[in-house]
Order: sequence, then C-alpha cells, then structure tokens
Amino acid sequence: MSAVNLVPEMLKDIVPPATSPAAANESTAAIPEASSVRSGARGPRRPGAVADDDGTPLYKRSRAPEWLIRVFAMMCGLALFIAAWAVLAKVGGRLPGPGSTWLSAVELFSDPFYRKGPNDQGIGWNILNSLGRVGIGFGAAALIGIPAGFLLGRFRFLSDMAAPIVSLLRPVSPLAWLPIGLLVFKAANPAAIYVIFISSIWPMIINTAVGVRQIPQDYMNVAKVLKLSEWKVFTKILFPAVLPYMMTGVRLSIGVAWLVIVAAEMLTGGVGIGFWVWDEWNNLNVQHIIIAIFTVGIVGLLLEQLLILVARRFSYE
Repeated sequence: MSAVNLVPEMLKDIVPPATSPAAANESTAAIPEASSVRSGARGPRRPGAVADDDGTPLYKRSRAPEWLIRVFAMMCGLALFIAAWAVLAKVGGRLPGPGSTWLSAVELFSDPFYRKGPNDQGIGWNILNSLGRVGIGFGAAALIGIPAGFLLGRFRFLSDMAAPIVSLLRPVSPLAWLPIGLLVFKAANPAAIYVIFISSIWPMIINTAVGVRQIPQDYMNVAKVLKLSEWKVFTKILFPAVLPYMMTGVRLSIGVAWLVIVAAEMLTGGVGIGFWVWDEWNNLNVQHIIIAIFTVGIVGLLLEQLLILVARRFSYE
C-alpha cells in the first residue's frame, strides 16, 4: 500500500466520524439544560432587570387593603369639609371657625353633667333627656307599627281599609301634630313623645307590610296544604322572610324620631338637646349651636349603627 493511501486510513482512526446536523443541534441544546439543572433554578440577575430571562417578575406590586382606602377617602372628605368651613368663616366673618369651635367643645364636654338650675344643665343631661323621649315614643311606635304591618300585609281586606288613612296622614309634617299633642295631654313632655310616636310609626308599618307581600305565594300554599296554624305561619315563614324589611323600617323610624325630637323640644322647652339649641341661640352663642349640630349628627349615627349590628345579629339565611 502506498504512502498516499495510508494517510486517510490514519486520519480515520484519529478524527471521529461527522454527525448529522440534527444530532449536533440536540447535543448543543442539552448543554444549557444540564448546566441549569446543576447551577439551580435561575441564572445571574442582570443590573436593572425587572424580570428573569424566562419572563418571571422579580417582584409583584400588592394592592392596598380595601379598609385602608376607605379610611383614607373618609379622612380626605373630612379634611375638605373642615377646609371649606375655615374658608367660609374667614370670608363671612360671623361664623365661628373650626379652631374656636373645637376649643369651645373641649370646654363644654369637660363637665357635661353639671346642674345649676332646672333650665341650666350640662349638655350630657340634655342628650339623655332627649334619648329618653325618643326611646319611649319609638318603642311605642314599634309595639304598634310592626304588628300592624304584619296584619296589613297578611290580610288584603285590612290593607285596603288602612290604605287611605296611611296615605292621608303619612305626609303630614311632624310639627303639625304638636298642637294636637298639647291639646290632648296638656303637658310638653308627653306631647313631644306623642309627636315622635306618630312620626316614626309609618316607616315601620309600610316596610313590614311590603315585606309580607314579597313572600312567594308558593310558601303560603305549602302552609295551607300542611294546615299550619297562624302562629306557625308567622314564626316559620313570615318573620324570617320579613325581618330584613322590618329592620329597614326600624332604621328609618329611628332617624325620623331623632330628627323630630330636636324640632319638638325647640317649641316645647324643658330639658333636651332641642331646647338647649334654642337657648344658646337666645344667648347668641353660635359656637354651641354648631357643637349641638355635630352632637345630634353623631348620636344619630351611633343609633343607626347600633340597629345595623342588631340586624346582623338576628338575620336569617
């Protein structure tokens, strides 16, 4: 064999045979996979990168809690209200500003239960007396209005009988009932309670009756088939279904009652938040009037929130 033919044979033993292009690609593609398995999940981060090479973000933005957003919105609203109040007091000149009103409120509530005579008592006694009148009038309205609403919603004939009376008396202004109360009871305190009663009874009657009418007729048909007594129908069907409507009427009624007592006490006198506001107006103490306005609003808000908690506690699924 010649030397020329020996060279290819020697090179064949030294150089491996050439592979196909597909096999070469498979071998090169396996290299980074093996290195990634050996080195870990992620490669080195590039400076200023917000995501890895595979698109996975390095961090995620989290949304603020919903309650925090609501609190911030309410604080912004209060700040805007106080700013508008300060500007109005600055421009008008006769309205007390937020600063002086706050100082007067601190002094007023430092001793809210003093007594210096029958018509000179602290704001705490006035609030308690007003709440007592509201409690009596509102309680009497609930004792009569809620059962009346069940009856009007349950029996169509009674509903038709009471419809013209309710439509006629419900739009009457609460203060229009005050002379009637003074004429009948011949005293300011029961007259104010009577005005609260007659003003707060209508929302409870109407909402309770509407709730009874919203009960599906199939429920009542099943009660007839089972021959349930009226007490069973009331406890098992009517009351659980009507409770949301009834509590809505109660909430509306307590708002009306607290609104009416201020106006009624302005006219009847005695001890109460309404009389206290009128007395401060006679003394030209505008700061105390503004404090009374905020006090009435806060007490009304607390009463409504209390009823909301009661409604949640006694709610049916």
